[in-house]
Amino acid sequence: MPKAVIIGPPGSGKSTVGKALAKSLRVGFLDTDKVVEKKFGKRISDIFVDQGEEFFRDLEFDALSSCLLDESVVLALGGGAPIPERAQALLKASDAPIIFLDVSLSVAAPRVGFNRDRPLLLGNPRAQWQSLYDKRRPIYEDLATTTIKVDAMKLYEIVAAIEKGALHEKH
Repeated sequence: MPKAVIIGPPGSGKSTVGKALAKSLRVGFLDTDKVVEKKFGKRISDIFVDQGEEFFRDLEFDALSSCLLDESVVLALGGGAPIPERAQALLKASDAPIIFLDVSLSVAAPRVGFNRDRPLLLGNPRAQWQSLYDKRRPIYEDLATTTIKVDAMKLYEIVAAIEKGALHEKH
């Protein structure tokens, strides 16, 4: 099981926080999105367009399954990775600390940029983001062993909060 699993919506800082936490803990860092892209040889947006969301979710689940076996990493999940029931079951069974980075749309929007590389946010990206978040939030909250509201926090404060709290709690 990883040292920590970072979950949350697009723009919450999962990759940034995960990398910083991994560096602080002196372990590796994995991001399921990057694992999928490397293994399949395509960007996620291209996989969505060429093969469809269901195909991508299968690749994502395979990446999650293999990454959860690595004990020497901090793992960041794509925003939708923990949503399918099979992924939730896998995460709960892993016994890894799961940190939900809770963020508001106003903070996430400039980070996400709502570009074409986010296929689920096409059309009206702000409304799509909010709709996805409203659906996913209860799942994030249910999975999380720790929730951190990151809106007003600096990176070092988030990492310190995870190290002081989430990684010292009994799982």
